[in-house]
Amino acid sequence: MKLINIGFGNLVNSDKLIAVVAPEKRIVQDAKSKGMLVDATCGRKCKAVLVTEDDHIVLSAISAESIHNRTVESEEQKDEQ
Repeated sequence: MKLINIGFGNLVNSDKLIAVVAPEKRIVQDAKSKGMLVDATCGRKCKAVLVTEDDHIVLSAISAESIHNRTVESEEQKDEQ
């Protein structure tokens, strides 16, 4: 299990991520109505939406590019060990 920091001390299991996409109102509204929304923005503007294997939607206040970079760094550290 590899945990990725998605901002403000919130972590997500990178093995369970399907996609990291730009915020889209419809995805967020659908997840909220189904009770599958996790808001990890700490009141800040949402800059990325993470989609997990079990259809949960996680909102993050850091950009999709930053999350990608953190995922790549985590993979590189794993390979070094």
